[in-house]
This record gives sequence, structure tokens and C-alpha cells, in this order.
Amino acid sequence: MSKGRRREGRGRHGATFSGGCCSSCDNLEAKEYVNVSTSTRKPSDSRRDFLKKGGAVAAGLYVAGAMGLPASAAKLEPLAINGGKKTVTIKPDTRWPRFTEEDAAEVGRLILKPNYAPIDKLEAAWKKHFGCPYAKAHFNGTSSLGASLFALDLPPGSEILVASYSTWFPLSPARLLGLVPRFVDIDPKTFNISVEDCKRRLTSKTRAIMPVHMWGLPCEMDHVNTFAKEHGLAVIEDASHVHGAKIQGIPTGNWGRVAGFSFQATKPLPAIEGGIAVFKNRLDYERATTFGHYKLPGTFPKDSPYRKYDKTAFGWKLRMHPASAILAMSQLKQLDENNRIINGQVRKVNDRITQLPGLSEPVCRPDMDRVYYWGNPLFLDEKKAGMTRAQVVRALKAEGVDASVFEWTLVHTFPFFREAKWWNHAPADPGELPGSKRANATAILLPKWNAEQPELCEQYAQAFEKVWAHRDKLGKA
Repeated sequence: MSKGRRREGRGRHGATFSGGCCSSCDNLEAKEYVNVSTSTRKPSDSRRDFLKKGGAVAAGLYVAGAMGLPASAAKLEPLAINGGKKTVTIKPDTRWPRFTEEDAAEVGRLILKPNYAPIDKLEAAWKKHFGCPYAKAHFNGTSSLGASLFALDLPPGSEILVASYSTWFPLSPARLLGLVPRFVDIDPKTFNISVEDCKRRLTSKTRAIMPVHMWGLPCEMDHVNTFAKEHGLAVIEDASHVHGAKIQGIPTGNWGRVAGFSFQATKPLPAIEGGIAVFKNRLDYERATTFGHYKLPGTFPKDSPYRKYDKTAFGWKLRMHPASAILAMSQLKQLDENNRIINGQVRKVNDRITQLPGLSEPVCRPDMDRVYYWGNPLFLDEKKAGMTRAQVVRALKAEGVDASVFEWTLVHTFPFFREAKWWNHAPADPGELPGSKRANATAILLPKWNAEQPELCEQYAQAFEKVWAHRDKLGKA
């Protein structure tokens, strides 16, 4: 989730901007919270518990004010948009990637003595860290996904079920292989592919399904795999956003038949550029490797059907730069700790603000360990909040919160996917996608922070609580 997010207009991957697993607490009773103060904190309370209680106190006071209780029950500071003091005064530390002097020195040593050994070391370390049998590094995530598609050896005209609410990167290689995206909807509570919509859009030409783990939240791969098995579909995981996430203890990327990861500079594991593909069986690995690594088929076992293509391979050259392998190796060592820090910052904010009426975060199942890519997306139910999304974002921005109305450009609407001249088998227009429409109508994007910043987290939570304290007046504006 570093280039940063653009404001007003189209951002990376086609997102446009204007202006864990908690849901909103919509049944707060004012009398429960009005008389509670920070003095009730017990020595045994953890900081998280204390922050949660503080959020409950604030939410209760705000509801009290909305219910017309005496002003003494809820003393409100004026909003910044009305001349009040701005709540967020701390400048965030947004540096990403976080490379070290030692990383730079190791890249420097490579320049002085060029070699490809770092690529082999990265692949070996990846297999050990994630417990996958086969891995092949590529020069970016798109090439790793393209090679993964090639590994499946699908007949021309085969359809791949994929959410239109995703990125174009895994789909552009499909055109070169004679494959065609079959666009489907998402679950608006998760941003991820809807298996129910996949069932409705299944055809006799459907051969594969590509779940894209959006924003670091894993897809429900157990449900995806059950559906795929029932219909004889291959599963390709686009794992570009979920380095280190798990489902039922199994790392993302290990659920599909093949998977591709990106190491682009904004990703949870950044190497400025690069990618890696992982495989469950040997023949998929050998076929994908032969697609873009001309020197490797000669290293395959003698019984490999791809060994004879040594020296020429299949016409592409997709080898990772060894400098990227060095950077990816360094980041792999830090991945778990980086994810822990980032998740911790999100929880400090979200555990507070999702207690406010109408505000929730994407649903993450208890058996999932998610990560965060690019930002911290939330959902606003305008009716429950009593304010429009635009009103909320405007007020938050005035308080110093880096908040945006978040609307994603659906992939099928891009000219590249609408013009048949670019395709041997043109994608069909999916028609209405109500889940995607719902997500685009309700999402708000907050930043994620890659370093411990507890004071900033506290100020963000206070800014939300302050805005919600004025929600009646804001909603009527």
C-alpha cells in the first residue's frame, strides 16, 4: 500500500479519490457511558483495553448528545471546519520501503562482482519460510502471474473467473495466452471475490478461478477451493497484496494450484521491483519456468518433458534482477515483524473508531491472519452514522486525518478490456455488479503506518470521535 495515494482523480490501479473484524456498535446506551471517566482505569488494564474503553466512553457521550441529554453530559469542542483546533498535529512517518545501509552495501558488492546467486538464495529462503515445494523468482509480479497462467496449459478461449474489483496486472497476460477473463462481483463486506456470483456466471468454457486477495485481506480460499473442485477448475492465487497472511494457519499463496506475488515498492514485501511464483507440483513449476527462464530447463530431471527446451525456452526472458533478490531477501527476514507493527497501528485506531455508529471495517474471519497493503479501508453506513460519506471525509480532513472517499475503477470498464481488437477471445461485459457498486458507495480509505506511532493513532481516534460528536449538525448541513 512508495508512491502514496493520489488525491482528487485517478490513483494507482485505477482507484479514484474525492475529497481484524469489528463492526459498528449501534446499540450504545448513553446511560452506560456518560458517567464513566478515565479515572476508572485499573492498573491491570492493558493499553488496548484502556483505548477500547475510551472509545466506548466517547461514543456513549456522543450518543448522549444526540439523544438530547443535558449539555453537561457531553462537552463538545468545535470542529476544525468551524474554526476549532485541529486534532491531528503529528506528522506521520510514512517511509516505505525501509531499506538499510547494509542492504545498500550488499547491492554495492553485487555491482562490483556481478552474479546471480542472490536469486537462488531468495527462492530457497522463500520455500523454507512459507513451506512451499517450488518457487521461481521473476522480474515483477505480473510476469510471475503470467508464467503461472502458462503453467496451467489451458486451451485457447478458456474463461478465468476473476473479480472486476481487482487489478489488471494478472489479466493482461491472459490475452497473450488466448485466455479470457470472466468478470464477477465481490462481497461488499470484504472487497474479495464472491463465490456465489462465480456460481451464477459459470459456463462450459470456464476452466479456472483467480481470487485476488485485496488490500491484504485473504479471500475465503477454503470456499474457493471447494467450488473449484466441484467444477474441475484450476485455482490461481493473485497474492500480490498478502505477503505473510494466513488462513487456518496456511499461508496465502499455498492454497491455489499456482500463485504469484509482487515485490513492487508499495507491497508488504517490497524490493522496488520483482515477483515470485509458487507451485504445488513439479510439472507446473517446470512449464512456468521454461516460459521465461531459458537457461534452466537443462537443470530439470532427465524425465522432464521440458528439459529439451534448454537454451531457447519459450521465447520470453523473465529473470529477476539479482539486486531485487537481495532487497527481497532482506525484506523477507523482516516481514513478520513489519506486519506485526503495521497491524498493531491499525488496531490501535480501528478498535476505537469501529465502535462509532455506522463505521465498520472489512470482515476478517477469526481463522484468518490478515496484513495491510497500501491503506486501511473502512465502510460507512450513512444512515446509521447520520452523515454522508462526503461530510465525514470533509470533517476528518479538516481535523488533520488523511482520509479519502474511496472508489475503485472496475477492471472491465477500461478500454483495453472493452475493445475486442486486442483479444482473440474478447471479455464479456459482466453487467451489473451490485457488490462492487456497494463497496464503491461506502468505502473510506485511511493510511497505514509502517512504524510505531501510538500518539498519532490516539489523535486519529480522537478526531473520529470528535466528528461523531457533531454528527447531528453535520448530517443536517
